[in-house]
Amino acid sequence: MFKTVVILSAAALAAGPVAASDKTDVMAVVHQWVDSFNKGDTKSGLAACADEGAIIDDIPPHEWHGSGVCSKWLSDYDAWATKNGVTAAHATPGKARHVDVDGSTAYVVLPMTLTYRDHNNPMKETGTLVTMSLAKADAGWRITGWSWAAGMTAAVSADSSGH
Repeated sequence: MFKTVVILSAAALAAGPVAASDKTDVMAVVHQWVDSFNKGDTKSGLAACADEGAIIDDIPPHEWHGSGVCSKWLSDYDAWATKNGVTAAHATPGKARHVDVDGSTAYVVLPMTLTYRDHNNPMKETGTLVTMSLAKADAGWRITGWSWAAGMTAAVSADSSGH
């Protein structure tokens, strides 16, 4: 019995750094997506995504599924932003509330603040929560889906918009 406890304890200690590394790797992909969105770097953003996935967002048509899901969302986002005079969008993630890794899947919940210009008027959305799922493949962690639960949006003075 003692030998079994020692073996299990050693295995648990050995698994700790792996889990921490996976969490770090998962969050690096999440931040890659956010950074690419902020910079308008389509190539980097799409590289953070798995080919297959599902997205729910507050822009029409509100849900995307299947192959090329991030590319489809990005195309619809760009069309929506152009149609509605939305420019200079910038997402700022808060501290993750959950980063759960279970083998080759991960679940992340984090608050997000979004600033942008609506017909050149500075706006700020606060209280938003983003929930993401990721999968680990040979190429590393990739986003397989997200949902965006929009918070409160208000006009802000040009001094406090950050843009």
